Amino acid sequence: MEEEEKKPESAAPAEAPAPVQDALPAPKPMDALPPPAIAPTPVVPAPPPPPSRPRTAFPLFGRYRADDVVIRDRGLEKYISFGNSITTHSEGRHANRPFGKNRISVVERLINCMMRTGKYTGKKLKATKVVMQAFEIIEKRTKKNPLQVLIDAIEHAAPREEVTRLQFGGVSVPKSVDVAPARRVDLAIRRMAIGATKSMFNTKSKKRIEDALANEIMAAAEGKADSFAVSKKEEIERVASSAR
Repeated sequence: MEEEEKKPESAAPAEAPAPVQDALPAPKPMDALPPPAIAPTPVVPAPPPPPSRPRTAFPLFGRYRADDVVIRDRGLEKYISFGNSITTHSEGRHANRPFGKNRISVVERLINCMMRTGKYTGKKLKATKVVMQAFEIIEKRTKKNPLQVLIDAIEHAAPREEVTRLQFGGVSVPKSVDVAPARRVDLAIRRMAIGATKSMFNTKSKKRIEDALANEIMAAAEGKADSFAVSKKEEIERVASSAR
């Protein structure tokens, strides 16, 4: 009995260990997080502009440079040249080349158109003197570069559309078509020369060819209807608009 009394009591059941809490803090909501750091974009300096090349190596007639001349009509810019010579005589070196006349100075083309009349046929030196004196008159009256005035006149006198004839079974039908840029320049220069010649032989007010050419160019540069080239352009475009 005593042995039974001395029997050790059974050990009490051990308590379960408390869970170990995570040492990391609870995650924050996305709104509370700071925005991610963005590395600044490196600023790359713009390359320097290419050096401007002069349009003409020599001033025209020894006085007028084309470096500051602005051509506003982008369609004509490719077809207007100022040459690269001190003279306005290319000796016909571009005559048999495709689109070779686009390389000829626009002033030389004006001089060539002035030689279309009987008085100046084959007399290029005489026609050149006429254009030189006309440029002096333009410079004196407008206080501008005559080359810029000439370019403005070409832009205002160059037609944008004209009429052609289409044949449908023996019937001729007028149809409006766009004018090529090279032809636009040709028509503008040609009609300014024709208008100056007609104005010179006007019975009401006879004038020298230099004054007539200067007046024609200045009137066309301002887009006035007094210019023969501008009035011809408006007439052709009006007929073409009705034939669309």
